[in-house]
Amino acid sequence: MGHAAAAAAAVAHVPLGAITVDDLLAAGVAGGAAAELHEAVRRAVGGARGGDGEAAAARGREFLGDKYKDPIASFTDFHKFSIENPEAYWKMVFEEMGITFSVEPSCILRENDAYPGGEWLPGAVLNAAANCLTAKPGRSSDDVAIVWRDEGKDSEPLNFVTLEELRKKVCLVANALDALNLAKGSAIAIDMPMNVNAVVIYLAIVLAGYVVVSIADSFAAPAISMRLKISEAKAIFTQDYILRDDKELPLYSRIVEAKGPMTIVIPVRGSTPIKGLRADDLSWEDFLAKVNHAKADNYTAVEQPAYAFTNILFSSGTTGEPKAIPWTHLTPLKSAADGWCHMDIRRGDVVAWPTNLGWMMGPWLVYASLLNGASMALYNGSPNSSGFAKFVQDAKVTMLGLVPSIARSWKSTDCTAGFDWSTIRCFSSSGEASSVDDYLWLMGRACYKPVIEYCGGTEIGGGFVAGSLLQPQALSAFSTPAMGCNLFILDNNGNPLPQDSVGTGELALDPTFLGASTTLLNADHHEVYFSGMPEWNGKVLRRHGDEFERTPDGYYRAHGRADDTMNLGGIKVSSIEIERICNRVNDAILETAAIGVPPLGGGPEQLTIAVVFKDQSSQTEDLNQLKLAFNTALKKLNPLFKVSSVVVVPSLPRTASNKVMRRVLRKEFTQQPKHSKI
Repeated sequence: MGHAAAAAAAVAHVPLGAITVDDLLAAGVAGGAAAELHEAVRRAVGGARGGDGEAAAARGREFLGDKYKDPIASFTDFHKFSIENPEAYWKMVFEEMGITFSVEPSCILRENDAYPGGEWLPGAVLNAAANCLTAKPGRSSDDVAIVWRDEGKDSEPLNFVTLEELRKKVCLVANALDALNLAKGSAIAIDMPMNVNAVVIYLAIVLAGYVVVSIADSFAAPAISMRLKISEAKAIFTQDYILRDDKELPLYSRIVEAKGPMTIVIPVRGSTPIKGLRADDLSWEDFLAKVNHAKADNYTAVEQPAYAFTNILFSSGTTGEPKAIPWTHLTPLKSAADGWCHMDIRRGDVVAWPTNLGWMMGPWLVYASLLNGASMALYNGSPNSSGFAKFVQDAKVTMLGLVPSIARSWKSTDCTAGFDWSTIRCFSSSGEASSVDDYLWLMGRACYKPVIEYCGGTEIGGGFVAGSLLQPQALSAFSTPAMGCNLFILDNNGNPLPQDSVGTGELALDPTFLGASTTLLNADHHEVYFSGMPEWNGKVLRRHGDEFERTPDGYYRAHGRADDTMNLGGIKVSSIEIERICNRVNDAILETAAIGVPPLGGGPEQLTIAVVFKDQSSQTEDLNQLKLAFNTALKKLNPLFKVSSVVVVPSLPRTASNKVMRRVLRKEFTQQPKHSKI
């Protein structure tokens, strides 16, 4: 057993800075290795400082008065200040990030019944994309904005795009967009991998006063068609196909099948002519040829009110119509502020996060990098490969974001072995509940740098709960509500528990936080987020739908969606709580899903565990023995919990944003169980 795996049981939900050598020895780590591991963790945690910490150090006395001690000891007071004094706090954040307005706001926040929680930056006029294309204080236009590499070219030099080169590319596309003669404010979709062209197109659409429609490149034609219709997109950018392992995966043909609007098609293989375009469609070359190249390098940004739409994203639901969520020019400020406050993204950093513009972490990466003066690292290929691991090394990534399933894959295949990730200052994780074992292993790839857990939503534009480099971090847990955000856990009667008290329940949010949605294109925003919610201090709380726990030591743990719970013998329990235990029962297990399945004749739910094995080609596990092992392990959680059946599946169904769809498994197991089962 590796040192990280052996230590995981000892440090689960223990602040990393509080781990002792005795903890590690008790977990089975050899004496010398325990001392070495302890010292590595101590150095990593002790040396961590966030961008928010520098601001607190510089202005802590001004903000907190005599209560201020230092950025670490005063972190809780500083968070409270960010909620109670939005005027001073957000002015400071915008100054730190170098945000510019063509018309300054009259204030930071004012009461307005039309906006839940109040109106942010009233009177402000700005353009979020324009802010991305100007050099931040201490940076120049010659600094790198994007570093990238194509899959299969892992031994070739890295490719770089400076901020000035990015600005020129964006201006060229913005000018070409205007040549299409679409009305300002028109919706223009992007359905392609997240590469340099995708980022350029995204920024150009926003710069020119149009609205991006985000569509994930993994979607089939029906899902593409639905999103195009909801958004009323007038045009769409795509590629002829996606290149993976030298295989051509069709993309343009899906747009055609979806009966998409005018399509601009980029050839993957450079200047290769694209054949078979529809009559109104354009090749990338013909699209750019619409521009008078004497004026191509410059473009006057379309400055807009703060609440003007910039991007339409979609919830990742798979049943019914997905919610169409508009982002405004405010939302990027929230995304970038979270990166600055919680992941310590600063000028000169290199930020990598395998994602796509089709879900929120794609636009988040653009804004959190560029608005903070950092470089974006883009790998055109699968992150589950040694090629990506080498790219992280070569690009000297300083902040690496991921979803937990990627870390699980890396650990299973050991594809990161032999690469130097010592430039990483922190990891960040979002999208699903993480594993203590996997993340302690992950930290070991980068000298035990911390993992900043991050949880939020598309409708928020960022996070509501996170970690911080100014606090001791506990694996697979959150140490603080996001800066500027106040959260509540509801009791069984739907009322907020006293703040800072221990408890588990559905999570609700104070509606007063920057960047949150105020409307939906295809649903009643108030009905979705506010109807039936309790009041607190005269404000109706905002629904989020996640089940959360606040632990006795002040950390937060996610237990999945509120509907990802089950009732076992009259006891309400989260699927994730059971899965955390089952995932560690046997080394052959890659992951599990816990589902409460009603018996065919009716009666109490029965616990079924879906199991994905690491090596599916040579499954030798005795499912009876595995069920027995699950039941033995679950006794530590509750002796009344009993696994009724174990089902082997090749993979767990997931949404585009990587959340496990337990309801799909529940429906399948209830109606027609087809897999190996005991």
